[in-house]
Amino acid sequence: MGGAKNCPETPRQKMIGMMYLVLTAMLALNVSTDILNGFTMVDNSLHSSIAASNSRNERLYQDFQVALEKNQAKTQGWYNKAQEVKEKADSLYNYLQEFKYDLASMADGRGRVNGMMEKGEDPTLHILNNSNVDVTGTYALVGGHGQELKNNVGAYCDYITSLINAKDSALIKTLRQTLATDKAFNAHDGVFVDWEIAVFDGMPIGASMAVLSKMQNDIRTTEGQIVQYLMDQTDAGDLRVNKTQAYIIPKSTSVFLGDKYSAQIIVAAEDTTQKPQLFVNGVQIGNNSLYEVQATREGLQKYDGFISITNPNTDEVTQLPFSGEYMVSKPAVIISHKELNVMFSDYDNAFSVSVPGLTSDKLRLTATEATVRKSGNDWIINPKKSAKEISVTVTMDMNGKSQSMTQKFRVKPIPNPNAYFSVGEREYASGDKVAKSNLKKESGRIVVSYGPEGLLNVPFTVKSFIPIIDGNVGSIVNGDRFTKNQLNEIQNLKLGKLVILQDIRAIGPGGQEKRLSPLILTVN
Repeated sequence: MGGAKNCPETPRQKMIGMMYLVLTAMLALNVSTDILNGFTMVDNSLHSSIAASNSRNERLYQDFQVALEKNQAKTQGWYNKAQEVKEKADSLYNYLQEFKYDLASMADGRGRVNGMMEKGEDPTLHILNNSNVDVTGTYALVGGHGQELKNNVGAYCDYITSLINAKDSALIKTLRQTLATDKAFNAHDGVFVDWEIAVFDGMPIGASMAVLSKMQNDIRTTEGQIVQYLMDQTDAGDLRVNKTQAYIIPKSTSVFLGDKYSAQIIVAAEDTTQKPQLFVNGVQIGNNSLYEVQATREGLQKYDGFISITNPNTDEVTQLPFSGEYMVSKPAVIISHKELNVMFSDYDNAFSVSVPGLTSDKLRLTATEATVRKSGNDWIINPKKSAKEISVTVTMDMNGKSQSMTQKFRVKPIPNPNAYFSVGEREYASGDKVAKSNLKKESGRIVVSYGPEGLLNVPFTVKSFIPIIDGNVGSIVNGDRFTKNQLNEIQNLKLGKLVILQDIRAIGPGGQEKRLSPLILTVN
């Protein structure tokens, strides 16, 4: 079947929708009565969009008719549903058109409206009193037609979405959003109001015509979407075959020494009235299409053969060749440290552990002198503070058999980080020149890390430091920022003077306290 799936909005339709929203907002601000001319422009564009949708939908129905003629048994049920969709869409569209005619009659008089209709003109496109703000509320709210319209739109939305399989939730959501009649927020009163009040209360008739035309356009758009969906369902579940082919479906292309290699060898288009004969490396095997061979040596193992099929009508024999390969290797485990090639004591070291051919649920990790836990796809190993070396053991479940491999790691304490003066997005290292304007900012603070080139990303909290400003040793500061008095001292510094932060103490993982090297900054 042809046609784009779900009939997505065209750029033109998106533009019209945006213009509608902008003009509605401008109207709410009472910018100018000239804005109504903008609604007339939007309304005219919507009529063009409706015409385009009608044309697309007509082509869809023609395609459906052609499909029905080609395969009535497969298409008839879906075709009947499409015709029912057309009937309901036309009914709601015409109801909206009568709604617009009634509004036009109340604004300009029934005689003018009837006269224009007799001439083949659309009176809703040429409203004389398009600024009238009483007609829409009287007709839609006092007369109850707004509630009736909301009920009709809701019934149509419920009907077309009921035709869609629940697994196609995205399409259902799109249709319900397009035809939504939920309560809307009234910014003026600060409350949520019913849809019909939000759309028609105090709305100039020129704007209401654009709203109703947009709804008509939405009806035609959603009609096209659901008809395209029904067309697609006529082919859903079909299986097309254009050639006969042999396939190998291995359980795994990698096996361990001593295990079995297993593969399904099948014909893509199978005839259940006969059993094909299977030959591998010149030897016929059983008729269950299962090929198994013991892995007795390492390396790449190759095999080939053919499937023999006899045509029951002509007794002609067809041989379908195939070939395959698999790798035999000794059990191996890959352990890679995500941060460094050593482990750090009293610290959560993150590891990724994988074994070729095995899923993560087939692996178990243990370690000496360390705690081990799983976090997502990673293994977290935290060695004891006293550990110098630990052994990590990976136990693998391979087809019900357990195999283990062990690897040793050296354990070292976390190295001392460096202190930096941070202001904004800039970090100053010891020896850097810092503008006085940056140094005296209250947002400036001391941060501790391993720097942008560091291999570790460990969070540290600055506990305290002692400032030396132009040779004057200050008192201990708790935290990571200068006091107000110290900021005032910095304000009076001359260029070239030194600000030294010494005895910097920071708290790291596990509550470890680190005493860091001084941070020496030059006022620039």
